[in-house]
Amino acid sequence: MRVLALNCGSSSVKSALIDTASGRRLQEIHVENIGSEQVRLHAGAQVHDLDAGTNLQAAVDELLACYAGRFQRGNAVSTESLTSSVAAVAHRLVHGGPKFVDPTRLDDAVLGEIEQLNHLAPLHNPPALTALRSARAALPNVPHFAVFDTAFHATLPDHAREYALPADVRKRYGIRRFGFHGINHEHVARSVAAYLQIDLEKLRIICCHLGNGASVTAIEQGRSVDTSMGMTPLEGLIMGTRAGDVDPGVLLQLGRSGDIDADQLDDLLNKRSGLKGLVGTNDLREIQRRASAGDQDCELAIAMYVHRIRKYIGAYVAAMGGVDVIAFTAGVGEHSALIRRRCLERLDFMGATLDAARNEKVKLTSDAPIAVLNAPTSRVHLLAVRADEEFAMARAVAAALGE
Repeated sequence: MRVLALNCGSSSVKSALIDTASGRRLQEIHVENIGSEQVRLHAGAQVHDLDAGTNLQAAVDELLACYAGRFQRGNAVSTESLTSSVAAVAHRLVHGGPKFVDPTRLDDAVLGEIEQLNHLAPLHNPPALTALRSARAALPNVPHFAVFDTAFHATLPDHAREYALPADVRKRYGIRRFGFHGINHEHVARSVAAYLQIDLEKLRIICCHLGNGASVTAIEQGRSVDTSMGMTPLEGLIMGTRAGDVDPGVLLQLGRSGDIDADQLDDLLNKRSGLKGLVGTNDLREIQRRASAGDQDCELAIAMYVHRIRKYIGAYVAAMGGVDVIAFTAGVGEHSALIRRRCLERLDFMGATLDAARNEKVKLTSDAPIAVLNAPTSRVHLLAVRADEEFAMARAVAAALGE
């Protein structure tokens, strides 16, 4: 089955046409810097500049037109039209709330229900719904499915899911922990088990998804049992522009000051904090470069970033009574040897021993999506795993259709 997977962010859209039987990517197209002066569409090795300020809907339209054009010209998989070649479309939705815990076929009624969750993921759900509508209009005769980042965390036990607030408050406002990045956390867990040739149900895995958004998840017997993000993607690790864990008293103090309203506080926590708030940029490559040149603010930012990750790793080892695998994934987790090394410092006591040379040589590809980081003497498997949300989404939709 061929599934078109659309993975939409606030300023980018990634997509892949995937043969779910073989797992092969037949075509990849993505658009970056949406809304900026330099919007670019990447189709294989080709790069096309789009009009400055191209918005998300227009970017998705261009992306879909590019797929159709390449098929019609016979430069990709076949000469069939895009509509007749695609069996289904998979859309990544960040927040599914308490109801949506499986891949869900989309119609107008379901879309209306998903829209009611926009306030829980204001940076992610609204743009994804924009992309979804454009795709449905372009491919009206193809089934469209939403795959939810929160779904994998539906297995959180009560003691990890609930906040210590009065029951009536939690019930009235729907307050609970949901967790995010679940599509990739589940993909990493499955991939690790297959790579190690160990039954997933026999593994205790700590998955560190480190990108501009970042989270750590404890996976026991193939199920998410705790995760660093909460009701919204704001909780947990220090991220590119998000603060992560903050004393709620700080937020009360800011609110009472009279200098900042709720919308400004939202903007502060979601867009102006984290690494960007500390040093003025959320590009960790630039922060590492500046730190190596002696910038003390950047040195501190890195120390804070890895300290928070290491704290969560330690907490989840304790919660699961041990760990068999620690995996690093997503942009930073896959590409930064420095961050991986710093996160694993001082973990030898639990049997996690890094091989520094292996760590430095990691270069993940579609043909080599997993790399070993641990020394031969390490009791814990330390791995870098290539994120592939598009394949995970396509596989989930194929399963939902019985393929």
